[in-house]
Amino acid sequence: MAEIKDIVLIYLEDDPVSFARIEDIVPDHKKDWFQIRLLMLQVPLQVVTWILKADYINGETFSMNGKSMRLEKVAAPVAPFEHDNLSETSPENDKDIESSETDNPPEKNKGKIISFSKRKAHKNGQEP
Repeated sequence: MAEIKDIVLIYLEDDPVSFARIEDIVPDHKKDWFQIRLLMLQVPLQVVTWILKADYINGETFSMNGKSMRLEKVAAPVAPFEHDNLSETSPENDKDIESSETDNPPEKNKGKIISFSKRKAHKNGQEP
């Protein structure tokens, strides 16, 4: 079942109309139904509460005011991390960021640090 903090895409008559974040899901007084509180991700922000069965929260089509509706859980696409080839430091290996940066000689680092003040001075034709 979609869970609290999940992002869902709301379909109206098989057309996507809005994104929402699930804020809360609590059992309704009717058996097998739930009150689902949604933060509509639009301007202005709006919070709505719908009463749905678990199947509807999981993507089955339901009707609201005679219109077919559907919720689809949205997962962010997995993008590769830009710096996968860089070594990471963590508390487990007892190295902090500063010591790991000084352990690598500058010729092995792929990046170059450029001072914004020097870049701005160079751009304006001034000596750094």
